[in-house]
Amino acid sequence: MTSKFKTILALSLLIPVLSVLMISCGDDEEDTPVNPVGNVSVSVSEDALHAGPDAAQLTLNVKADADWSVSSDADWLTLRPSGGVKNVAVDVQISVKANSGMEERTADIRIVSGGKTVKSVPLTQGYVMTAIPSLKTLTMSGAASTAKLTITANGDWTLSNSESWLTLSPSKGGSGETVVELKASANNESADRNAALKLACGDSETEISVTQLSDAIVIPDGYTLVWSDEFNGGPTLGRDWVAENWPAGYVNNELQIYTSKQIDGKSTLVVENGMLNINCFKASDGKIYSGRVNACPNTGWTYGYFEARMNLPAGKGTWPAFWMMPCNVDWSTNGWPRCGEIDIMEEVGANPNYVSSSLHTENYNHTKGTQKTHEMYCAGAEGSFHVYALEWTEDEIITYVDGKVQLRATRASMGTDHASWPFHYAFYPILNLAWGGDWGGYKGVDDSVLPVTLKIDYVRIFQKK
Repeated sequence: MTSKFKTILALSLLIPVLSVLMISCGDDEEDTPVNPVGNVSVSVSEDALHAGPDAAQLTLNVKADADWSVSSDADWLTLRPSGGVKNVAVDVQISVKANSGMEERTADIRIVSGGKTVKSVPLTQGYVMTAIPSLKTLTMSGAASTAKLTITANGDWTLSNSESWLTLSPSKGGSGETVVELKASANNESADRNAALKLACGDSETEISVTQLSDAIVIPDGYTLVWSDEFNGGPTLGRDWVAENWPAGYVNNELQIYTSKQIDGKSTLVVENGMLNINCFKASDGKIYSGRVNACPNTGWTYGYFEARMNLPAGKGTWPAFWMMPCNVDWSTNGWPRCGEIDIMEEVGANPNYVSSSLHTENYNHTKGTQKTHEMYCAGAEGSFHVYALEWTEDEIITYVDGKVQLRATRASMGTDHASWPFHYAFYPILNLAWGGDWGGYKGVDDSVLPVTLKIDYVRIFQKK
């Protein structure tokens, strides 16, 4: 091979290599990032941000030597715009929602480039020092009684009271949950009395209203007190009461099981703090339990003035009642409705605060649509105490709501025969809290409201002297 030919061959082999080197040098000059990902230089106007408890607008100026985006996992922050481009300073507007919680909260504002976080700016939001009571209104029995209030706070608090009949223990505390015991002396006055408690924590103040019912017994003209239960004992009912134990569906297609036994450690009938509580709840077995009690069912009373002060529960499905049935009925010859029924007060949660009274007899009953009934609106029947009463004489029946006439019926207007007016022998009072059933469930039931409680402050019976 001649040397000329060798030279030409060497040059031909070298040209591709030189071309590759030239291209490589050109790419390095044009496209290589100033800072590879992970080494992006970022400048921010603030290394940390702080906001007060109220809603706020903050600004963070961001500049980086590569394209970037900004984000945060906190749902209480909104960031606009969501990023920027290389070497251009951008004001990121940060919208901060109000902090209604009871502690400081933090979030990280992350600046991301190339899929990696290259800068993180912490944002801290303060909180309002506050104390939250478990109840803002509380009603206590007229007897000497106690009640409990739970206070949840994120700082030191005080609970003040100017009424001498009510004592608080403790009256101050700190962060966390504290149970305060309220002790009231007996209210022997003729009227209810009230106390306004002031709960202070930091700059916040909350008022708690406490009402103590009157424990005085008001005797209707011409009558004398023959029996009462003020429910000042406990924790169980006295011997005059008989509790029913019935399966679900036993009457009126009601869904509850009536029981006097404890279920899951809970009782359907509890006497405490001067009141009878009839509790209705769903147990771990998925069934609904409640209570029904009768006063002196073997003897009862013929004629008289019967009254109870009660606080009705709320919720679609509730059906509380204060009513009367005759004693020692021979069901084979004098069954319902021939035996008679007196409904002093009924209410269903599907129609809240509308209370009704009804009479049922053989000739006048709801199966025929002929029952004698009347309904009225009673503001606060659910959630506050009202007095429901019956005045029953040989010739007339009148029911009352807080002293106002609800239903009036006479023997002369209904008929003097037994089928029309069977109200000539002894009846006994009944208190119960049903769940669902033909009337209580006529719009369905809402189990989410459970548990619920029917509260009874007293039952009193008067007869003519």
